Amino acid sequence: MDDSAHTRMLRLFRDIPDHRMQGKVFHKLHDILVIAVCAILAGLEQYTQMEDYAKANFDWFNSFLDLDNGIPSHDTFGNVFASLSPDAFEKAIQEWIYALRGSTTAGKHVAIDGKALRGSFNKTAEKSAVYMVNAYVHENHTVFAQLKVDDKSNEITAIPDLLEMLELKDSTVTIDAMGCQREIAQKIIDKQGHYVLALKGNQSSLLDDVQLFMDDLIANSPEKDYGYYESIEKNHGRIEIRKCWTVDKIDWLIPRHNWPGLKSLSAVECKRIVGEKESTERRYFISSHFDQPAQEMAGFIRNHWRIENELHWSLDVSFNEDSCRSRTKNAAENLARIRRIALMMLKNEKTCKLGVKSKRAKAGYDRDYLLTVLGLGQKNQS
Repeated sequence: MDDSAHTRMLRLFRDIPDHRMQGKVFHKLHDILVIAVCAILAGLEQYTQMEDYAKANFDWFNSFLDLDNGIPSHDTFGNVFASLSPDAFEKAIQEWIYALRGSTTAGKHVAIDGKALRGSFNKTAEKSAVYMVNAYVHENHTVFAQLKVDDKSNEITAIPDLLEMLELKDSTVTIDAMGCQREIAQKIIDKQGHYVLALKGNQSSLLDDVQLFMDDLIANSPEKDYGYYESIEKNHGRIEIRKCWTVDKIDWLIPRHNWPGLKSLSAVECKRIVGEKESTERRYFISSHFDQPAQEMAGFIRNHWRIENELHWSLDVSFNEDSCRSRTKNAAENLARIRRIALMMLKNEKTCKLGVKSKRAKAGYDRDYLLTVLGLGQKNQS
């Protein structure tokens, strides 16, 4: 193997602790994970499909894996993903991502958002769906960290732990209204980052003050008292007019709410016109940025939702994530991480100008292309 970032990732699998009973282990953890990554890259999702895929490509896999005991069964795949340590797996993936991107999240725009793995919901066992919180950098389409929300907790308690996993110096962290909490703001400030947090009813007193102030400012104050940016997009018969107002003269507000690092406010208004129908929505945000141009604030707010379109949508549409019904122990969480690896590999592959779903199909029938996605070149092809 060459020393590409992808092959370093494959080697990192060797360092993940294997907690299976060693006397009964016939297949190395590293080999099982590599086969799973290849199978998911090739458009397959089920454990039985992983087994069949490996059997059909046995000679090729055996050229770089240790398969003296044959191909792992579908039960073995299931047992491994159920018992694999999520923390150790996440650590290995993070090391790979840093090698792949050559950087961390420092100085980047980091969008934090959660996603339910709907197929993991088990009504019979009264088990709610697994919920994963992601730290996404849209400029390089990368999930730098991922964390499962504890069964008896929620996104609010998981976000500080996720932030602890990231380097945030000079970064801007955006979170929707669920994450608009003092503890979360303080964590970002402590890690030398900035925040832009959406305001809704869960911070009703602060929202009331900000809404009253910003609405009056927009209606009655001269333009010199605030920053302003406007953009217009026309797409598929729809027109969207976005306006952003920012202000950092808020000395009156800070002592009223004692919010960590609070230095500016923003209001964003979006007007949508589709045919003869119009709708207008105005949203409000707090930020630790000071003297930030309105255009940049508008960019942070607009780009936050790329995590929905570029990550969550890709996982649902291109990887059928919501259809995955693996529910045993850690299986749903770990398979979500395998899909994340596959998505990053496919997005990093630039020789083929296809969408993610089409790239998966191509990797399934074209081994040369699969090798390219894996970063192995053609020298290992059997």
